[in-house]
Amino acid sequence: MSIRFTTAAHGRLMAWPIAAVLVFGLAGCGGGGGDDEPGTPTSSSRGSDSKPDAQEGDPGETLAELRGPSGLFLKVTEASRDGGGFVTVSGDLKNDGDDAVNVPAQLSGNETEIIRNGKSLGGATLVDSKGKKRYYVLRDTEGRPLTTTKFPPLKAGESLPVFMQFPAPPADTAEVTLQLPMFTTGTVEISG
Repeated sequence: MSIRFTTAAHGRLMAWPIAAVLVFGLAGCGGGGGDDEPGTPTSSSRGSDSKPDAQEGDPGETLAELRGPSGLFLKVTEASRDGGGFVTVSGDLKNDGDDAVNVPAQLSGNETEIIRNGKSLGGATLVDSKGKKRYYVLRDTEGRPLTTTKFPPLKAGESLPVFMQFPAPPADTAEVTLQLPMFTTGTVEISG
């Protein structure tokens, strides 16, 4: 037997265990399971003492509920004070009605600069009754509101994550009232 033949045979024999490990490893990473809904974390994806990601939020905590026209419903789940002097209000806009609904253009407010940028939540305000001030949605340097924009029609039962960013009230202000055109108002507690 030549040295070249034994080296090639030995190399092929070593490749089998590596290939077997890779195949079983990739099979373990597959979707499988079938019982879980897409997008729901499994018990193995989070440890028992870990906290949910900022994007996951805590689906059980509701800070405020605002009812709007045509079965629209805004569930506010977070109002956090950022280090840069902003308050970000987050939640879900849901169609609780029986029919598909378009998000009303009135939610953008009546400022020409915001309306020019399409549908948004630019008409939202935070009211600090203690400090007697109203805070409007922030805008970027091109006049676009710092909120969720360009809403698709919402089918019955469908929800959409939304956010709005405002200037932060003074640090001693913990509660504000969230107002959105055509919706009921809600009191929101600011964290952070």
